[in-house]
Amino acid sequence: MNAAARPGAHALLDILLDPGSFQSWDVDPIPVAAQRDYPEYQAERAAAAQASGVQESVVSGRGQIRGRPVAIVAGEFGFLAGSIGVAAGERLVLAVERATRERLPLVAAPSSGGTRMQEGAVAFVQMIKITQAIVEHKRAGLPYLVYLRDPTTGGVFASWGSLGHVTAAEPGARVGFLGPRVYRALYGKDFPPQVQTAENLVARGLIDAIVRPERLAALTDRVLALIQDAPDLDAAPLEPPPGVSVPATEVRTDAWEAVQRSRRSSRPHVAQLLRIAAHDVLVLNGTGAGESHPGLLLTFARFGQASCVLLGQDRPGQEAERPLGPDALRQARRGMRLADELGLPLVTVIDTAGAALTVAAEEGGLAGEIARSLADLVALQAPTVALLMGQGSGGGALALAAADRVLAAQHAWLSPLSPEGASSIVYRDTDHAAELARRQGIGAAELCDQGIVDLIVPERPDAADEPEEFCRRLGAAVEWELLSLARLDPAQRLAQRSARYRRLGL
Repeated sequence: MNAAARPGAHALLDILLDPGSFQSWDVDPIPVAAQRDYPEYQAERAAAAQASGVQESVVSGRGQIRGRPVAIVAGEFGFLAGSIGVAAGERLVLAVERATRERLPLVAAPSSGGTRMQEGAVAFVQMIKITQAIVEHKRAGLPYLVYLRDPTTGGVFASWGSLGHVTAAEPGARVGFLGPRVYRALYGKDFPPQVQTAENLVARGLIDAIVRPERLAALTDRVLALIQDAPDLDAAPLEPPPGVSVPATEVRTDAWEAVQRSRRSSRPHVAQLLRIAAHDVLVLNGTGAGESHPGLLLTFARFGQASCVLLGQDRPGQEAERPLGPDALRQARRGMRLADELGLPLVTVIDTAGAALTVAAEEGGLAGEIARSLADLVALQAPTVALLMGQGSGGGALALAAADRVLAAQHAWLSPLSPEGASSIVYRDTDHAAELARRQGIGAAELCDQGIVDLIVPERPDAADEPEEFCRRLGAAVEWELLSLARLDPAQRLAQRSARYRRLGL
């Protein structure tokens, strides 16, 4: 996007909000000590106000996006480079607090060079109180969406610019912590220009998407629909839809045959499930902390009436040179936090030949990430559904398996290690893989017998032979489980989850 074409704060509001819906919350900026002590700063403020048409570097208020009420705070770079001082910080915090009181989702659109140097340390620490207000907003279960504009740097990016549940950016926007002028002064050379670009942040798993201003309303509406639109439980069925489940006694497939079927390259995977069975899917990107793994999909999705956060182990993304590692589980844990903060159900889809068994995975903390994933799942307040879709090998599978309800495809399986790996431990060869698969009780029917799986979704006769019908059955089963969990009292549901795992194996 051409820099001259980038909209200022009010121009962005005109693009984003429904016509005539904006109501300003702004009042005259509070006086600050620096204005009294430094006349030249007062003159700078007056000149900035005349040039930009606003009285401070933040504009706030409420409006509607596609008929949905929202609160909004937007930075105005034309006012002293969008810098944040005491008056701007107070205006921003008052807006966040009001959004929280009025139970409004908050859209933030910063554009700033960072802290206002004319006000020094007291301006710098405004980022603490801004962060505190946003944390309270999120703690109230309210969405916080961020749109990073050109430029967003310094303390603004390091506080309210980096706390969104979902974060998008303008095409080509300069986004980063370090100002290029400061880098040049410190090191005597230019900072690499390609580093602080929105596109590089997407590639690094730091933000979710690049969105042009004119498409921001559509994205915001989709996100809020997925987060806020509740199902009609009165109209939801009390029994599973016909054909989506089958008793374990009718699908007692040979375990080794199930393992082989689950490994067919033509077997449907989670991306196909989403494409066929979910009617709205919004893919998010990365951990938000500089990592992204193609073998772990993180999405908002809707199955029928039921919205959820979905974490899916996507088999094609788990290539031999990049198996499921600790970065994938950190990405999954971001999804768990989203579900917890937004009060959305969480669905996990398990389909992995196993976590990475490499030096990099060990040094990257794989075991710790498995443990933390399990800890997050068992403590999650939101309803949880796990779906064993195919392979379920080792700790990489177990990390997503602790749920209120566990579903399994007929030829899915769950084991402490691949059958070949188990054979190598017990017999020091891989020749006994089939025997161990049968002895260990890893198949869907055996898992159901043991209380690990609750519902088996049939394959007729194999998912690879009927991918669309199979995915639709899985989607219907997931929707039904989510709606059933939504009817339960949360305390009752959490007590049932605790009891479920306490009695395993007894």
